[in-house]
Amino acid sequence: MELIPAIDLLDGKVVRLHQGKYDEVTVYDDDPVSMAKRFEDQGARRLHVVDLEGARRGVPAHVDVIQGILRETDLEVQVGGGVRNENVASRWMDAGAARVVLGTVVIKAPDIARAICERYPGGVVMALDARNGKIAVEGWQEQSEQDVTELAEEVDGWNLGAILFTNIHRDGTREGPDVEATAALQSHVRTTVIASGGIGSLDHLRALSAAGVRAAVCGRALYSGAFGLAEAFAALEEA
Repeated sequence: MELIPAIDLLDGKVVRLHQGKYDEVTVYDDDPVSMAKRFEDQGARRLHVVDLEGARRGVPAHVDVIQGILRETDLEVQVGGGVRNENVASRWMDAGAARVVLGTVVIKAPDIARAICERYPGGVVMALDARNGKIAVEGWQEQSEQDVTELAEEVDGWNLGAILFTNIHRDGTREGPDVEATAALQSHVRTTVIASGGIGSLDHLRALSAAGVRAAVCGRALYSGAFGLAEAFAALEEA
């Protein structure tokens, strides 16, 4: 299973939210570029970067910071938060991003989302963020009635790089990922499903791997010292 470290950005800092709540913020570092370099030094090949303010506003808010990460590391960076049209997607891809992450746009403007997928085959991660099986959008501030599995099956043929599945109730809690739901979602689609939310121990990673999950994103557990990135890679190698 591939483990992808995550950097969430708010006010220029590396942060984590609790269950997607912007009023429950923990700041971990004030230099995101240095954090990205440390992850690279520890063996990471890919990095998941989310512009939380961009997700809330609908337009990118941390352009300089993310460009710094793209410029100063050799990581394959997937960039999300505020990617709502082809122009923004193309700017990130032209800047050196390996993938862009789409979320809200697939619900509110699916034709645009599909056009981006067609323009960048394999270069899009579709973020399906759910509460009780239904998709949340606008930086998780707005709830839709779209079923996660139905939407995953719909976009599965769009030549995606991956589907990022987050159980919002687990996000930032370190209480454990939604292994069952992630594995079930993977069974419905060919595209790789990336697990997100709730990872807090090496056993959580092992459980995802044992269930057949192909990839996972992790943030808070790495920042809080629950385990190190090299330690996690070693545990997954053994698994």
